[in-house]
Amino acid sequence: METIELARLQFAITTLYHFIFVPLTIGLSLIVAIMQTLYVRTNDENYKRATKFWGKLFLINFAMGVVTGIVQEFQFGMGWSEYSRFVGDIFGAPLAIEALMAFFVESTFIGLWIFGWDKLPKKLHLVTIWMVAAGTTISSLWILIANSWMQNPVGYEIVNGRAQMVDFGAVITNPNIFYQFPHVVLSAITTAGFFIIAISAYRLLRQKTADEKLMFERSLRIGLIFGLSAVMVTMVVGHLSGQFMVDKQPMKLAAAEGLWQTESPASLSFFQIGNEASRTSIINIRIPSLLSFLTYDQFSGMVPGINDLNAYYQQQYADVYGPNADYVPPMIWMTYWSFRAMVGFGILMSLTSIVGIFLWWRGKLAQTRWFLGLLPFTIILPYVANSTGWMLTELGRQPWIVQGLMRVEEGLSPNLTVTDLWISLIGFTAVYGALMAADFYLLWKYATTSRGGDELLPLPQADHDDAKLEVAY
Repeated sequence: METIELARLQFAITTLYHFIFVPLTIGLSLIVAIMQTLYVRTNDENYKRATKFWGKLFLINFAMGVVTGIVQEFQFGMGWSEYSRFVGDIFGAPLAIEALMAFFVESTFIGLWIFGWDKLPKKLHLVTIWMVAAGTTISSLWILIANSWMQNPVGYEIVNGRAQMVDFGAVITNPNIFYQFPHVVLSAITTAGFFIIAISAYRLLRQKTADEKLMFERSLRIGLIFGLSAVMVTMVVGHLSGQFMVDKQPMKLAAAEGLWQTESPASLSFFQIGNEASRTSIINIRIPSLLSFLTYDQFSGMVPGINDLNAYYQQQYADVYGPNADYVPPMIWMTYWSFRAMVGFGILMSLTSIVGIFLWWRGKLAQTRWFLGLLPFTIILPYVANSTGWMLTELGRQPWIVQGLMRVEEGLSPNLTVTDLWISLIGFTAVYGALMAADFYLLWKYATTSRGGDELLPLPQADHDDAKLEVAY
């Protein structure tokens, strides 16, 4: 493998690994805050136990997300220094704001929330978890503002070969963010909903006490409500994102549909096997006019194909990259199937939630053991949908690292070697694999054994602390 391929693979692995934890952190912080609000309003101890139970799982997930996110920052400077040099004046601003404003708020109030139980007044303590939820969501907003600039650059000018910000307002009101931010946050709530659904169903099948049964029945209902509502709105926002994409990133839309030739009206691909070497389809089952309908809300309208878009870009950027540069995203098949996996798993989650809500309405949810037995396996659905969604977002934009301004190979650090990348790639994979095993073990341990009444973090014993202090003095 060449340097550029290894660098892309390394960044993909670390990013996808980090994104395992991000959606659950965002979504679970909100649901935990709502559970604690119910406790404060009703003074029902079962809501308190549920808050602590899901709060502990939130903290485990949050800690792992922080650790893996730090690596991302270093990769920009070490693996992609030319990219950082080109966009640093713009890309660095929202990341700095995220760290200084959102992440510090989030971290500070997590500490107050953990150690403030039964010490702070109830309503003041409730404020701390809502601040955590707000900080987590705002943190994602600033990161997505940075990513949106890569997808749709605005508010900049090129000075001495670098992009410099000339309109901060344009950067933070990038049209792309109005689709990307709600899509990510809603998918995060979906993830948290199904995380709660899966674990609650597992515990209901093995419940031993009436209190446990009540807590996990309530949790399951809350998970179903949030899971269904969030996934349905997520699909609506995703549809609007596709309509925005045809104007700003038409190649990504064409790649997601495996649309090699321009069509008017355009058909939606149901199943396709393509030949990327000849850039044609071998097997192609399509639904007539449906892609035009989804794109333009009518059964007519032209959707440009990959080959025609490539020819257009070759002409547009001939003075910069030469007349024969290629603008077709790599691995079209992965972009194509990522889109279908994202949509397919979203539909599966919505159907699962509908069945669960129906059984709840009939008063048979907790008694339908075959359905409860299926629910623990649904925990994987949002994770696959999230990962494939990001693969679509990032793969479909290539060969651009910044749409229309910088190609991926231009952003690579010039002094990287294949040996450097193999060593770091193997090292990252091994360390991340160990961290993943530890994280899943802790989540599994507390999800299957905790009753929600214990402390969020084990507090040190007084005698043990005194002994340590005596030695210190």
